Amino acid sequence: PQDSEKAKTFVHAFLKRSMPKMKDEAIQEMLTRKAVVLEHYPKKKTKQKRRKTKGFTAKQRRELRLFEIEPEQQRYAIFLPLHELWKQYIRDLCHGLKPDAQPHMIQGKLLKADLHGAIVTVTKSKCPSYVGITGIILQEFKHVFKIITKEDKLKVVPKLNNVFSLELDGFISYIYGSKFLLRASERSAKKFKLKGTIDL
Repeated sequence: PQDSEKAKTFVHAFLKRSMPKMKDEAIQEMLTRKAVVLEHYPKKKTKQKRRKTKGFTAKQRRELRLFEIEPEQQRYAIFLPLHELWKQYIRDLCHGLKPDAQPHMIQGKLLKADLHGAIVTVTKSKCPSYVGITGIILQEFKHVFKIITKEDKLKVVPKLNNVFSLELDGFISYIYGSKFLLRASERSAKKFKLKGTIDL
């Protein structure tokens, strides 16, 4: 009958379209069977590799002078509001610095705290010229503090072989720079030993 021929032609064309890799003889053999199982060959999608956004290299940062403070910005008065913010931050961190607070608990929190904005003084040093330098910490790197003094001078003070003191609400804390050779971001995750050798 005419309808069956049309159906046969349709199925043959459908199989040819659905399975382009199969030869005509194989398709004809499939048509002689009672059941036809159609297979689907999905196209493999090529995954696009995500490119990681790379930051600037140390050389590029130096060339762009990202961490340099312009001479006209090197004034102590400009950074006094930063110090006020830092004091409030430490009070919130230590729950008010109450007189009955345990010193070792406060010390432990200060070791991990962000020191940008803190007023520090170099109390001991193997280099006598550093002793007595007082100012606001503007930048903290792994090995040095950049401090702006009341005389509007930017001092780069190494942490190694120096002892720093900071005072807030009558609580004085000492920072042994030789044990502090970490970036600010690394310090927050480090576990400090409460007892250790105290030296320059």
